[in-house]
Amino acid sequence: MAITVTDPRPIERAEEILTPKALAFVEELHKRFAGTRAELLQARAAKREHVARTGSLDFLPDTQDVREGDWKVAPAPAALQDRRVEMTGPASPAKMAINALNSGAKVWLADLEDASTPTWANVIDAILNLRDAATGTLSYTSPEGKEYRLRTDAPLAVVVARPRGWHMEERHLLIDGVPAVGALVDFGLHFFHIAKQLILNGQGPYYYLPKMESHLEARLWNEVFVFAQDFLGIHQGTIRATVLIETIPAAFEMDEILYELRDHASGLNAGRWDYLFSIIKYFRDAGASFVLPDRATVAMTAPFMRAYTELLVKTCHHRGAFAMGGMAAVIPNRREPEVTAQAFEKVRADKTREANDGFDGSWVAHPDLVPVCKEVFDAVLADKPNQLDKQRPEVSVTAGQLLDIASADGQVTEAGLRLNLYVAVAYTAVWISGNGAVAIHNLMEDAATAEISRSQVWQQIRNEVVLADTGNTVTRELVTKILAEETEKLRGEVGEEAFDRYYQPASSLIADICLSEDYTDFLTTPAYELVG
Repeated sequence: MAITVTDPRPIERAEEILTPKALAFVEELHKRFAGTRAELLQARAAKREHVARTGSLDFLPDTQDVREGDWKVAPAPAALQDRRVEMTGPASPAKMAINALNSGAKVWLADLEDASTPTWANVIDAILNLRDAATGTLSYTSPEGKEYRLRTDAPLAVVVARPRGWHMEERHLLIDGVPAVGALVDFGLHFFHIAKQLILNGQGPYYYLPKMESHLEARLWNEVFVFAQDFLGIHQGTIRATVLIETIPAAFEMDEILYELRDHASGLNAGRWDYLFSIIKYFRDAGASFVLPDRATVAMTAPFMRAYTELLVKTCHHRGAFAMGGMAAVIPNRREPEVTAQAFEKVRADKTREANDGFDGSWVAHPDLVPVCKEVFDAVLADKPNQLDKQRPEVSVTAGQLLDIASADGQVTEAGLRLNLYVAVAYTAVWISGNGAVAIHNLMEDAATAEISRSQVWQQIRNEVVLADTGNTVTRELVTKILAEETEKLRGEVGEEAFDRYYQPASSLIADICLSEDYTDFLTTPAYELVG
């Protein structure tokens, strides 16, 4: 095999990461695992087609023995025993990485996926920042002269890195002329350069695994872990992974996913926004009963979402794994005290529900929200590090309850349609400019919420949904009109230079994928072609 870097532009300190030995390791990962990954992606498509024909999903009959078996995942290492607050955010730029590490959270989800645009510079910078964080040397000085340093007066957050999902490619790195697998590039570079330092620190290497749709995909990750540990002479079971249950088929395979990773498993996370996106994607052509109301009205208290989260907690604790809550999208605005107060109230209510349900911790997307989440979980946990002892024997979740989308309160409105198109364009524009996480209307938007927004529009056109507030039917013509109006609104907000460079191409892309007869599986796939 031959490996080639295709981006000729100089990146500061790239030579520290793209060493011959590191690239050889990434190449070996591809040699052993890229073929299986391709087969599993084909299996995804085949399963989706089957679901489209039948309109249903169910628990797997072939793995009933796993669900009924008496087994546990490996005990958690000391550094992951207490995860009551997890800060999420990109690992690049360095300023954001330092703020996350200093936030007071127990864990930092260092995101190389949904909150990060995979420009080659971002990929390299993220690995550099994570390596420097592991050695305690990470620092940053702003153009204005403000210095950012790792705190020494309190513990730093434990790093759990999230590589890209199996579907993403890395077009800046070719292996035998074919774009590399983004997940293997992210994991490979991180593990090769940082694993042994993290072991010395007693804090890793730990990973969050996104976007999986089956236990066979978890099995592939486990095989990657086993090989990687042998390759570097690291004791088997040192790696620990938390899996995001953020696709509807994965919700039916929670036990099986933990079982496949049981020597390396740490827990499951309720990735709520991608979960909603997955429901829309999976059942996009299954009829009106699978059409969700406006995104802003879909609450975690909806019966189908309660079924999902309660099943997750029960499954995790039955297997000795941590159940991690999802991210509340609201964020404070330090310039608007009223907005901040509302954000704190919403986050407090969200985290209180999770803590009382038995979750062991939860996510926040802003450092100012760390104390709110910590206070809520402190009140429930007291002097315990987690709630693994809280079993949920009373919980019994059926396939029908997981798929009861029609039980969600709310309506589809023109206001919701407008917001979806606005967010889809605004987020995509920022994403192709190189920033994967952005505050829009005091909500932290990442790829997941943009995916929900554009998918709802496609589904509403397909089902000829009638808008509750105007009585209009959602058609291609109506979407074209409203998209043009929302795009013009953005033109007035961002200025001509940014509009021409990022927002107009983003609007054209959103038009293409919303109005197409064929559904685009991931917004970020065509958007990646627009990234410089």
